Amino acid sequence: MGTSVVEAQKPGRVLSLDIVRGITIAFMILVNDNGSEKDAYAQLKHAAWNGWTLTDLVFPSFLFMVGIAVVYSIEARLAKGETKRTLMLHALQRAVVLFCFGLIVNAFPHFHLATWRIYGVLQRISICYLVMSALYLYSRRVATFVAVVAMALVGYYVIMRWIPVPGFGMPGRDVPLLDMDNNWVAYIDRALMPAARLYQKVRDPEGLLSTLPALGTAGLGVLTGFWLRSARSGIQKAGGLLAGAVVGIASGELWNVWFPINKKMWTSSYVLFAGGCTLLVLAVCYYVFDVKKLRREWGYPWLVFGSNAITAYMVSELMAGALGSIHLMCGGTMVNLQRYIFRSVFQDVGSPGFGSLLYSLAYVAVCFIPNLVLYRKKIFLKV
Repeated sequence: MGTSVVEAQKPGRVLSLDIVRGITIAFMILVNDNGSEKDAYAQLKHAAWNGWTLTDLVFPSFLFMVGIAVVYSIEARLAKGETKRTLMLHALQRAVVLFCFGLIVNAFPHFHLATWRIYGVLQRISICYLVMSALYLYSRRVATFVAVVAMALVGYYVIMRWIPVPGFGMPGRDVPLLDMDNNWVAYIDRALMPAARLYQKVRDPEGLLSTLPALGTAGLGVLTGFWLRSARSGIQKAGGLLAGAVVGIASGELWNVWFPINKKMWTSSYVLFAGGCTLLVLAVCYYVFDVKKLRREWGYPWLVFGSNAITAYMVSELMAGALGSIHLMCGGTMVNLQRYIFRSVFQDVGSPGFGSLLYSLAYVAVCFIPNLVLYRKKIFLKV
């Protein structure tokens, strides 16, 4: 990671983008680090399969923001006179570093080679970032990305619904559509990886094939970047974001009838629905902070998180790994340090769900500290 010392709020910068990114990463840390997975409130856990919770909207929101960032980053560098070749090499470098960060998060702190998971959150982000960057450098046209999103979502639906899965048959006829284990995503992941390297042993929520619709999520972000950089007025942009939110949520719910909303499979209906939800949050923040010019102090915590989002994520994941690797005696049983802290401090505060939430909030607060130090020193770590 390199270090850049810059002003947090440059002239012409879209403040709402940093705020939404910060909200997303803070909520990501919150839901990833429940005090008790069993007792946590339902909305702070992923849906078991089909359907959605607020937790299921976090990852696509971050990936959506990555798509927007591709537009702003490349346009800013092109304006400085950098060549497309230089920018492509830079994108490749960033993607490789992000992918490696993801591998470190997966293996920390023990680094067992035989069970080292290859797929992951940062790995998916790195692939989508690289593909979107390459496409944007190749063609900075709205039509290109409309086509890419459409092909990704429709193509994925055709594969998952209309192509027989070897050994299982036609989805929706011989096996249930989106059967947990007998679908194309799981089949390909098992063919490529031993069970020990898959998050759920028989499948992986960030598997290879489901990266295709994830590209659709990032592509929607790129299209939003086009819209925000257009010559329209602020109120028109806010209205367009809101209209896009309505269309995304409605179309996602409609497609849900035939292709269920499912985060673990990253279904096409999920892409549209989650994209619409992200646009809704962005529309509100854009109107409040970029149109009405609400003082940036009101978004301060989110700006702190959003300014070094990957740093905050890495701190949260590595700290969770460290807490899980240290074991202590508690009530006559050996538990890891995370469980020890939860049982000793939070478990008996109100209901079990409330205690779990308090632990999560405390965890977010701890992760906030290093980002706050960096923000106050105007240090923004770039991959």
